[in-house]
Amino acid sequence: MKVTRIAYSIGLNPGKYMALVEQARRLGRVRSEVWQRYGSISGVGSGLKDRQVRDRWLADGTHQRFGVLANAWKETARDAMADIAAHLASAKVEVRRAILRRTGAPAERKRMLTALKTHRWADDPFLARQMRKHWRRGKNRTHDQIVVRADQHHTLTDGHGRLWLAVPGLERRKMVRIPLSTTVAPTGTLRLILRGGRVEVHYQIDVSQMRSSQRPRGSRTIGVDKGYTEVLTDSDGEHHGTRLGELLATESDRLKQRNRRRAKLRSIANTAARRGDHRKANRIKVNNLGYVKRDRQAARHRAQVRTEIFIAVHRVVDKAATVVAEDLTKSFAGRTKLDRNVNRRLAAWTKGVTAEALTNVSERRGSALVHVNAAYPSQACHRCGSLGRRSGDRLHCTSCRVVWQADVNAAINILQRAGDPDIALHTSHHAVKQILQDRADRHRTRLPVQDSSPATAERSANHPNRSPMSN
Repeated sequence: MKVTRIAYSIGLNPGKYMALVEQARRLGRVRSEVWQRYGSISGVGSGLKDRQVRDRWLADGTHQRFGVLANAWKETARDAMADIAAHLASAKVEVRRAILRRTGAPAERKRMLTALKTHRWADDPFLARQMRKHWRRGKNRTHDQIVVRADQHHTLTDGHGRLWLAVPGLERRKMVRIPLSTTVAPTGTLRLILRGGRVEVHYQIDVSQMRSSQRPRGSRTIGVDKGYTEVLTDSDGEHHGTRLGELLATESDRLKQRNRRRAKLRSIANTAARRGDHRKANRIKVNNLGYVKRDRQAARHRAQVRTEIFIAVHRVVDKAATVVAEDLTKSFAGRTKLDRNVNRRLAAWTKGVTAEALTNVSERRGSALVHVNAAYPSQACHRCGSLGRRSGDRLHCTSCRVVWQADVNAAINILQRAGDPDIALHTSHHAVKQILQDRADRHRTRLPVQDSSPATAERSANHPNRSPMSN
């Protein structure tokens, strides 16, 4: 298993950065050429591999238009062809689902799936419509990346202990040396991404080389529930990643104030432009409405959130050989509309990071990850199965007359759902609700009579399905 690591440049000379920007711009033209020729509808079905594309360009002289070294445009063409294949495969997944929803006839399904697999979907109106809907084709938007082959770069350390990465430039046998903020030398194929005067060096390492992968895992089976104020709550009642809510709330408040100030400045710039004072408008846009600082702050916040989430998942795996979690790929939209502040703080992208961390850490450390149905785990009482009233972090069970901590209750429900014979992973939430209500009714009829008075006994005999505590 491979994981991606990022090293950053530090104190890079502006002249070197501009040289890398020019090289990335030229390589962006290579990507655009590949997308226009082989990433459009007319290029589907060609069956060409990246090596065949390179041979064609060498034969017809296309490569001479780019003005970059041979290894640079060849690696870029290979990377662009891989992007096209990935986007095409992703679109086909959605189209397959559309086919299954459209028809139940086996022969028609087989015909459409075969046409989709053999790139003959352009002849079928339905398939062509679906592919145009789901496939991003014929367009390249990447002009800030350089792919460097493993044997085309090297590293060295100066007398001050700083690590330098040497990569090919635009001229043959002239390397561009980049000072890095790390002491770990990047290896393998590198991807250089240029953002705001800084170079990000993306490379992959084997997870077996990471110290966290060698930590011993636990031996128990633990259910976990994703939260907002914390990353995960397990079925033992322990909270992991308690700083998540603070991070999201602080960033949300900062974004609210920053966007309000930027909107005011943008209004001033637009007013100045309408009056004809273009110098003032341009000055505001250049000095106050830029994106470099904003993007760096956003990247720093995402890194902090990812770190908090991965630390929390590692602590869960320290206890568990089997982690039971809800399927975070499913979405259940509530009926209550939330305001913009709450929506901003919920930060839906953290759900994807949590799902990624659970899969990544469990696989690296040898734990089993079991996904269960995500319908109503935080609204049903784990003792009797009744749907209670959720209020903040508390669940009020009207049947048991008990107030549970909502996240702990949800984690216990998730753990119990791993062996549930009736609720499967893909059971609809309507069916899950009906199953829970039926179980709650059966549980209610078996409750003992709390009052042994004759009046209570007579009322119980007349209304056998009514709980004595319902009053």
